[in-house]
Amino acid sequence: MVNERVAVALEDVAVGYRRGGDLTTVVRGIDATLECGRLVALLGRNGAGKSTLLRTLAAFQQPLAGKVCYGCNEQGHLSQQELAKKVAVVLTGGGFAALTVRELVSLGRTPYTNFMGRLTRTDKEIVEEAMLQMGVMHLAQRPVENLSDGERQKCLIAKAIAQQTPLMLLDEPTAFLDFQSKVALFRTMRSLAGEAGKAVLVSTHDVEMALRFADELWIIADGKLHVGTPALLAGNGVLQSFIDGDGIKYDKTTGRVDIIL
Repeated sequence: MVNERVAVALEDVAVGYRRGGDLTTVVRGIDATLECGRLVALLGRNGAGKSTLLRTLAAFQQPLAGKVCYGCNEQGHLSQQELAKKVAVVLTGGGFAALTVRELVSLGRTPYTNFMGRLTRTDKEIVEEAMLQMGVMHLAQRPVENLSDGERQKCLIAKAIAQQTPLMLLDEPTAFLDFQSKVALFRTMRSLAGEAGKAVLVSTHDVEMALRFADELWIIADGKLHVGTPALLAGNGVLQSFIDGDGIKYDKTTGRVDIIL
């Protein structure tokens, strides 16, 4: 029986990359599901495979083994247009300098427009609602190149909202943000999951934010994906192993990361 709440499921998946004739597996044996209504933080040290896994989930590259399914549809059986109705991707940066904010957010409707790319009244209403939801309506006529990092991230998320997919993937969205903006963005992602009912997966190095806001953690370590709530991963020692280092220690009693001076 198909669980309609599952936005994406991975079955014995291996991810990696090909260079010439060489095949490199970065993470293998992945069995995981992401349900609608949940915010999941993807953690891992540099080079662990976070971006590779995210690119595989976004169908920018194929898994080296196993199956990636969106609901009851296997990734390889969907057209690009069908995929664009299943998953929206928010990347840091992007070549949108020549666009206004409204034009950028309107790109989220591309999977639904006719061959001329013309927006219907309904499309325009969805774009307006997405900008209102992200609080960027006042920026609608501003060139994207003139926005701050925080404003640009909000607009990119508005574009993803306008795409109306059950699954949203965000790659390091807080990388260039100040502390207040990071907190605000994580609150937004939690709201998109809890209130809008989307499945949200965010790749991040902000461990403390992830511990505070995420319903579940996906931690890549030693070529494996460890999945669970912060409490579960603290109980089995995965969190401590991932976080603890020189002058850094995870306290499972308080759920805090302590820095020893």
